[in-house]
Amino acid sequence: MSSSRRLTTVGFDADDTLWQNERFFRITERHFAELLSDHADHDHLSERLLEAEKRNLRLYGFGVKGFTLSMIETAIEVTEGRVPARTIELILQAGRDMLSHPVETLPGVRETLERIAGTHTILLITKGDLFDQERKLAQSGLGELFDGVEIVSDKTRTTYERIFAQHGDGAARAMMVGNSLKSDVVPAIDAGGWGVHVPHELTWVLEHVEPPTEHPRFLAIDHLGELSAIVEAIG
Repeated sequence: MSSSRRLTTVGFDADDTLWQNERFFRITERHFAELLSDHADHDHLSERLLEAEKRNLRLYGFGVKGFTLSMIETAIEVTEGRVPARTIELILQAGRDMLSHPVETLPGVRETLERIAGTHTILLITKGDLFDQERKLAQSGLGELFDGVEIVSDKTRTTYERIFAQHGDGAARAMMVGNSLKSDVVPAIDAGGWGVHVPHELTWVLEHVEPPTEHPRFLAIDHLGELSAIVEAIG
């Protein structure tokens, strides 16, 4: 890569940036609500589940396994400990189904990655369960395009500082692209890089923060196909 470039490294989020993810959580949550419909209405159950997820993030981390355990915990709570074993079995099956669901890449992903990979170092930077993220990357067929893959427990300023120093020329010459303002955009900008927000129709409520619209290194695009022009413009 040219040492004269302002931008040499581009990091990409995975879930809901390169392939569908939140959609399957929403489908499973609706199924969960149906299973517990005799004990709580959908909205109340969703609130209780979200509370459990918040409590459990520090213990279970992000991903399907933590979500499944939070569903079981919520089922026990709303039934006051009387949840049938069959319901627990169905919740566990729903979690297994999520962990084996085929990967659905989003439009324009491969073309964009191939174009940018020709001129820049590109990285996959994702958080969640190690086995599940490795499975999705393998099934996506995109793995050979990346110069590096980092599956992390969380995405913070120090996460990006470390990764962009290790795989590139530092955060100041790096960009992070993703659908989450909280995880992909804001901490990458705090580390000194560019942050590009690619909105997805479904984004987990815990990933919502205000966009740093006044920051000169904040960028927003409607879809990933617009990214190549931005990378080229930065130079």
